[in-house]
Amino acid sequence: NCPAASLFDSNAPDSSFDVAIIGGGIVGLASSRELILRHPNFTFTLLEKEKELALHQTGHNSGVIHSGIYYTPGSLKAQLCVRGATLTYQYCQKKGVPYKRCGKLIVAVEREEIPRLKALYERGQMNNVQDLRLIDAKAIREKEPYCRGIMALDSPNTGIVDWQLVALTYGKEFQEVGGTVITDFEASDIKVAAESPAGSAEGLKYPIIIKSSQGKEVRCRFVLTCGGLYSDRLSEISGCSSEPRIVPFRGDYLVLKPEKNFLVRGNIYPVPNPQFPFLGFHFTPRMDGSVWLGPNAVLAFKREGYKLFDFDTQDFINAVSYRGLQRLVMKNIVYGMGEIYRGVFTSAQVKNLQKFIPELNPSDVLRGPSGVRAQALDAEGNLVDDFVFDGGKGELGSRILHVRNAPSPAASSSLAIAEMITDELEKRFKL
Repeated sequence: NCPAASLFDSNAPDSSFDVAIIGGGIVGLASSRELILRHPNFTFTLLEKEKELALHQTGHNSGVIHSGIYYTPGSLKAQLCVRGATLTYQYCQKKGVPYKRCGKLIVAVEREEIPRLKALYERGQMNNVQDLRLIDAKAIREKEPYCRGIMALDSPNTGIVDWQLVALTYGKEFQEVGGTVITDFEASDIKVAAESPAGSAEGLKYPIIIKSSQGKEVRCRFVLTCGGLYSDRLSEISGCSSEPRIVPFRGDYLVLKPEKNFLVRGNIYPVPNPQFPFLGFHFTPRMDGSVWLGPNAVLAFKREGYKLFDFDTQDFINAVSYRGLQRLVMKNIVYGMGEIYRGVFTSAQVKNLQKFIPELNPSDVLRGPSGVRAQALDAEGNLVDDFVFDGGKGELGSRILHVRNAPSPAASSSLAIAEMITDELEKRFKL
């Protein structure tokens, strides 16, 4: 774990920094590490609202190292995922972070899925994903003895890792080379200082004030926000646009009972349906030896609401009053109702999974953990599928960069995203 500082005297020299990064998830931590390695003479701080780092999306995901098959050729997502996966394996090897290159099968169980599977293979080839191959039913059983399908796309370079551990390793490295981590600091206001602090001979060297909800202050020259589920709100408090809006979707997992873990060796995924935004139920082995099944995707009534009945009035009103969400719901109402039904009734989820592993029974699974995904939506109800960066107007806008959307697979891409964000900061702020 990263020992965290608590610096609260806004006039103290060590509460002023060249760059402040808001958000201690995997994107914020990877970016902090990349920035300080490139600019060792600058001072950096990372501000995190929780008492620990990497607790939310980073600590609640499936743990897959994606290889970059799914994404539109030429898109940032495709480029960053392929490079990010390579960098992740190198980083884990170098730092001694445990991982497994256990592979993935994307399995067609119906004839009409085969053209989509072949198109996915072509897409993976265009994205330079290594060692992809199409395999038949016999080869599927050789790799996954309990899996049934008529054709599959075999991706041997897909792996698994504990992303929270990876993120904490980034944070540890950031601190070892001189970065400051301040936890329990929820940014509630970002503004330009009206005057220099009392007794300061430096004038307005650090013109930006970041105030926490508890009234603490940090001063800096430049700000990078990597707010995940709160990226739109961080943008708004600095005077930037409220769109794209973040709408939280909860994904609930099932877990195989330990005595049934033999049913799954590697990742098993369905052929994605292009009409729907999420990848569908999949089987994912974990680094601790457990096997997760799922997730579904339902609207969360709280941005960090991991339990079925978690509710936050502001988050709920914010989501349901948004025209973009209303349009998304109308376009996908049947699919959405199915997701809710499957979330409530375990047997309905298992029925989906039995298409791939017929031996699976409802009695073989337990309810597992949940994660909440920060889904960026535009006002027309379209899912924002690629990265969005935003600055602003005036003095404050010229000193701030918001990462408005870092979509899945942000963890797999984190080291490549960090390179891109650092390039962007260098260009905007002339670092």
